[in-house]
Amino acid sequence: MMNQDGQFGQYGGSYIPEILFNSQQELLKAYRDAMSDPSFISEVKDQLQHYSGRPTPLTYCNRLSAAIGGAQIYLKREDLNHSGAHKMNNVIGQGLLAKRMGKRRVIAETGAGQHGIASALVSARLGLDCTIYMGAHDIERQYPNVFWMKQLGATVIPVEEGSATLKDALDEALRDWSSNYADTYYLIGTSCGCAPYPEMVSGFQSVIGEEVKEQAQQQFGSAPDKIYACVGGGSNACGIFLPFLNDDVELVGVEAGGRSDSPGDHAMRFNTDQARFGIAQGFATKFLQDEQGQLQPTHSISAGLDYVGVSPILANLEEQGKVRMTQARDTEVLQAFQQLASNEGIIAALESSHAIAAGLREAADMDPSQKIVINVSGRGDKDIFNIAKALRDEPFNDFIQSYLAQENS
Repeated sequence: MMNQDGQFGQYGGSYIPEILFNSQQELLKAYRDAMSDPSFISEVKDQLQHYSGRPTPLTYCNRLSAAIGGAQIYLKREDLNHSGAHKMNNVIGQGLLAKRMGKRRVIAETGAGQHGIASALVSARLGLDCTIYMGAHDIERQYPNVFWMKQLGATVIPVEEGSATLKDALDEALRDWSSNYADTYYLIGTSCGCAPYPEMVSGFQSVIGEEVKEQAQQQFGSAPDKIYACVGGGSNACGIFLPFLNDDVELVGVEAGGRSDSPGDHAMRFNTDQARFGIAQGFATKFLQDEQGQLQPTHSISAGLDYVGVSPILANLEEQGKVRMTQARDTEVLQAFQQLASNEGIIAALESSHAIAAGLREAADMDPSQKIVINVSGRGDKDIFNIAKALRDEPFNDFIQSYLAQENS
């Protein structure tokens, strides 16, 4: 699928400042060497099992399936990973690679904070210094995650530039790497960036789909008919999709439909005509751009899905017709979140609730003999403030005000 230049069709590649060329080549060689070393593979698997808690379950949703009245619904429970999200699959692999390369420091960018927490956790476990770049706007939305990153010993740097979201945090992390590449490892959290990051992140995340293959056979004796995953940068989608590319399974990515189709109101790279081929942040892919080629602002109720670009792997797969892209609006996402919570006792992240929304919408029109798998990429504890605000939950707001009043008295 990828050629020697790290390209997936017209997408991907490596478009970096000259100062980073040697560092990128060092990373590429180290990754290739590590992946051909059985002891490295064994160490990654050991940490995934004994530190992160893999394999994660494939959970059948009896009550939700009955309520929808169509296909049988199964959830891949990445929310049950240590740290509460699929992000651990990737940071364990890259953290061990950083140690193998002799780096003393890790830098990372984060949107919803799940990759930031995962990076801080692994850095603490492996004895690495950790710096996290995070958009100031995202910090406001996800401050509980910032609190935990700091408790884990990480330095969190707010990024005020631009829209103060993930795109801008990524720019700042690249600037740091350019200045400190000799002793610093840039731990990218999604399947974007210059080669070999898209291949590397997707490779570490493919454990999700590999487990689903085995679990589906054990639990219902066949592959699922459809698999759904939310798509921001695309790491959880690549992770669950890639092992099924040669199977008779429909792979459905779900973008952040936000408030409307208007520019700045969503983060849809495939479901509008506002995205086109471009080169930015070290790689080529579909970016939301204005007529002058400037990257557009984005919106999503979930901080982890408002990235302006997308994995070059998914851009290529969508172009080949191997992945279908749909979208879910903010309001539909909240409804899906509540529907899953009240029927199955599972609190999904707002990111994952996009995949749930699309899965429930389409399952209703399917035959009851069919099975779908929805990837629950993370848990929703971190979203409590955003969900309470969106639902206008007055008792919760009263509790917060009362708590603050007591603290300030």
